[in-house]
Amino acid sequence: MKTSSGFGSGYHTPTTPATRSSPVCALRMSTPAGPMSSTPRLEAWARAAGQPWAHALAARGRALLTDNEDDYLRALTAHEGAGRPFEQARTELLYGEWLRRARRRSDARAPLRSALKTFERLRARIWLERARTELQATGEWLVAAEPTAASPLDRLTSQERQVVRLAANGGTSREIAAQLFLSPRTVEHHLYRAFRKLSIRSRRDLARLDLS
Repeated sequence: MKTSSGFGSGYHTPTTPATRSSPVCALRMSTPAGPMSSTPRLEAWARAAGQPWAHALAARGRALLTDNEDDYLRALTAHEGAGRPFEQARTELLYGEWLRRARRRSDARAPLRSALKTFERLRARIWLERARTELQATGEWLVAAEPTAASPLDRLTSQERQVVRLAANGGTSREIAAQLFLSPRTVEHHLYRAFRKLSIRSRRDLARLDLS
């Protein structure tokens, strides 16, 4: 597993999907001191990554641990222009949930609507239903979305869809692997399976498919 350092002797921070979920893991720790003790490590990881999306995830993690609205707002600010719409929508959903629990139902609707729209566009069904449920809990009525024409991407797994979209945009296997925290070999495996499901033979064939 690759690690990044730079916080002092012997300190290493894993750059894996598991790291991004550390706030959730911390919240499940049984000791009261556990969640708060993970905050410095999360912030150190974000500084090492040096990317806006990493700072957004760190701020979101702090918000989950501290229940502080300012941290949610910092996370949303960091998400702007970071190019991670799914993670931004997750933060909006969490912030909307926080506002609703604080009995600020009117304030909760804007971030929940934004999250819902993104999850619809990304076809993230589980997250879409969660956002829809939260938005309805604020008292907002939602009209069921009309069925849309089946997309070729509906045949793929979530990971395969991510890989295919990046490949269609010209990303090499190594570049895609770095962005998704995978190995190049795993990327090639996902492409192989996706090509079979889509009845195509090469990356050039992706250009004729509707991948929106």
